[in-house]
Amino acid sequence: MTVEIEARPLPAARHARAAVAVLFFTNGALFANLLPRYPQIKEDLAIGNGAYGLAVAAFPAGAITAGLAAGVLIRRMGSARVAVLGTLLTGAGILAAGLAPSVALFATALFLAGAMDALTDVAQNAHGLRVQRLYGRSILNSFHAIWSIGAVTGGLMAAGAMTLDLSLGLHLAVSAAVLVAAAAAALRFCLPGPDNPPEETGPEQRNTERASGNAHVGYVLAALVLIATAGTLVEDAGNSWAALYLNDALHASAALAAGGFIALVGAQFIGRIIGDRLVDRFGQRAVARAGGLITAVGMGLALAVPTLPGTILGFALAGFGVATLVPAAMHEADALPGLKPGSGLTIVSWLMRLGFLLSPPVVGQVADATSLRTGLLVIPAAGLLVVLLAGVLRARRG
Repeated sequence: MTVEIEARPLPAARHARAAVAVLFFTNGALFANLLPRYPQIKEDLAIGNGAYGLAVAAFPAGAITAGLAAGVLIRRMGSARVAVLGTLLTGAGILAAGLAPSVALFATALFLAGAMDALTDVAQNAHGLRVQRLYGRSILNSFHAIWSIGAVTGGLMAAGAMTLDLSLGLHLAVSAAVLVAAAAAALRFCLPGPDNPPEETGPEQRNTERASGNAHVGYVLAALVLIATAGTLVEDAGNSWAALYLNDALHASAALAAGGFIALVGAQFIGRIIGDRLVDRFGQRAVARAGGLITAVGMGLALAVPTLPGTILGFALAGFGVATLVPAAMHEADALPGLKPGSGLTIVSWLMRLGFLLSPPVVGQVADATSLRTGLLVIPAAGLLVVLLAGVLRARRG
């Protein structure tokens, strides 16, 4: 009897995987250090929910503005260098946002930070897919799980800083310095040479064609963008509104109010760390549909019966439900037939940020007109959208 043994990746591939993991970690932790401080910034700037929603929408607006430039920079500089440079400039933008004395400067700093974050995001995913091709199996979900660990760590750093009564400027300056240094140290272990595009034909593309049936590639790509956007929309609810909702509507303390965001990204990490196994067993389609249902039911019940523990649990279920959506959409788009290599990944990475762009002002305006509780109904709505569109994803392999 012949026993097949999985080939062990070369040391360079293992080192590169660890380096990409560091890039994802620092990317998740940087912005997460700022998010729990949003209520303090909102209070210091004396702005309402509508103005606040428009201001924080500057971050995704910057990301959408700069997103398509990532491909050009990656071809010229390499994905690893772009990721590290983007990390440095993102940290500077976040520090400037935390120290901004006016709403206009706050929004401007967030716009610049968002633009640099978009470059980092595309570059680190491109380098991660490059490492994945060396491994010959799916590891992309694990990188996004590391991002979630970074986001949880950043949220905990912010909660600790608030507990210790550290000033906003000192907190953000220290966190940026530490995280940028870690990203710079990881650069030397990334893969050298040019970023070669994936093959234009292969089993993954044929699987995608079977998963989408006879649907036109343009429709499939649009559906993948909407699935990824639903995931980012739910993430933004935790980023921009969880702390405010728990603090204002449910009267939680500032440190405890950070628990909504931490619960969402923590559960998202759990979903991503087991995501590869779930996808291999059940397929992207079934995992996405189940996740959308968990998001809709979990957060729907939390909003219907608002309690502090129930709402934190609702954010956790939402984070778990959308855990694999962005990696799934990126992977499927990158393998779509009929597109230039890398085009699908770039388009999904760029347009999915519409969720971050549209969510803050929409939720803010609804909150001013009715209540923030009503505005957060976008979360279960996003879950239902995923259930409807998941058919474009791959079913379980035979």
